[in-house]
Amino acid sequence: MKPTLVIVGRPNVGKSTLFNRLTKTKDALVADIPGLTRDRSYGHGRVGDKPYLVVDTGGFEPVVDSGILYEMAKQSLQAVDEADAVLFLLDGRTGLTAQDKLIANRLRQCNAPVFVAVNKCEGMDKNIAAAEFFELGLSEPAIISAAHGDGVRALIDEILQSFPDEETEDETQYPRFAIIGRPNVGKSTLVNAILGEERVIAFDEAGTTRDSIYIDFERNGQKFTVIDTAGVRRRGKVQETVEKFSVIKTIQAIENANVAVLVLDAVQDIADQDANIAGFALEAGRALVLAVNKWDSVSQERRDEIKKDLARKLHFLGFAKLHYISALKSTGINGLLSSVQAAYQAAMIKMPTPKITRVLQTAIERQAPPLQGLVRPKMRYAHQGGSNPPVIVIHGNALHRISDAYTRYLTQSFRKAFNLEGTPLRIEYRSSDNPFADKDKPKKPLRRAVLSNRIAKKEEKKALRNRRLKKGKNS
Repeated sequence: MKPTLVIVGRPNVGKSTLFNRLTKTKDALVADIPGLTRDRSYGHGRVGDKPYLVVDTGGFEPVVDSGILYEMAKQSLQAVDEADAVLFLLDGRTGLTAQDKLIANRLRQCNAPVFVAVNKCEGMDKNIAAAEFFELGLSEPAIISAAHGDGVRALIDEILQSFPDEETEDETQYPRFAIIGRPNVGKSTLVNAILGEERVIAFDEAGTTRDSIYIDFERNGQKFTVIDTAGVRRRGKVQETVEKFSVIKTIQAIENANVAVLVLDAVQDIADQDANIAGFALEAGRALVLAVNKWDSVSQERRDEIKKDLARKLHFLGFAKLHYISALKSTGINGLLSSVQAAYQAAMIKMPTPKITRVLQTAIERQAPPLQGLVRPKMRYAHQGGSNPPVIVIHGNALHRISDAYTRYLTQSFRKAFNLEGTPLRIEYRSSDNPFADKDKPKKPLRRAVLSNRIAKKEEKKALRNRRLKKGKNS
């Protein structure tokens, strides 16, 4: 097992900056705003032959007993309990605070070793910067700069020296799915229901989740990665800088996922924004599963209305599997994960070229492409051009004349033949060049250099012929 290193500290001491430094990514949101990080974020790091997991936590608020700050502190405490090593990060420019002392008292109760690091010390004398932090009595303070990387490598080497050197990496591919939707529809509650624990903060307040949280888990012997994302509101309502970054992170999570689970709220109406979010996933080519949450909270009349709205407003998602669930009561979760697995397999399918071509020929025999003027498009063969989403490339002549309606017909034929449920399918046309297209066109004028060369050769031949004639007369 990889050792788990948990970064804790009060808000705005640079935990997310250090997390990005250790993972060599930009996965964690970083801004000069206290309390930006709320949930635990996991990342992979490596120093030489020593791999490890690093966990970014929200600002530690051990004195509160309710509200969002209490939920953040509870997540941090859970991370500390699961840690193999704890990195207590402090601010060297602010100095030791009363809140730092409270956090230190709590960390003395954990079983994992605690390492103290004083951040933001670039340009400072190390002895002076570390002096007041010896008062904590935890370990000798390490002086670092997460933003510039000063002292970080030596600190990690010290933390990992008691752990094994090498671990065999599991390179097996398994489904990665993102939970997407509008704010406050129950995305985080659904993630916790899938995991069977309070892994992310689920709070009755829009905008609770700010970053995209990647979580590996295993269910019924199958490995998954679930991504909890921030809710996406209409562009006109997104005003705060933090929310703008959250939306960008959500779009990046959709692109990084294989499958997107669009969560809808049964209590609210199906809005245009739901269709817009689904459009993000379709543009990225991701497989889709629909989940209507809070189904247990509505009447039968309301259920009928929702089904009509789904058919009317999300008709373009006819290929996606639809589930009616209750994340709060954990009902419908097994069926949802089964659909995620099926959509992943459909998105990553490998289709043999002979079978693709036979399906194409059968579709043409059943209904040939319509004439466009005096020309009928001719399709010769097809092959697979990519996965996630599956891409079918069709070769032939005059394929630019094929209508959108006929493309939809072909899409349905391929989808039915290969059981492509849950994933979009893209068809690309590649027409062959017509060898007779330029036959009647006037020839291009020869270049001046070529003409000059030909004239010179003619003059040379003429001179040679004149010399031979003159020589013949003289003889």
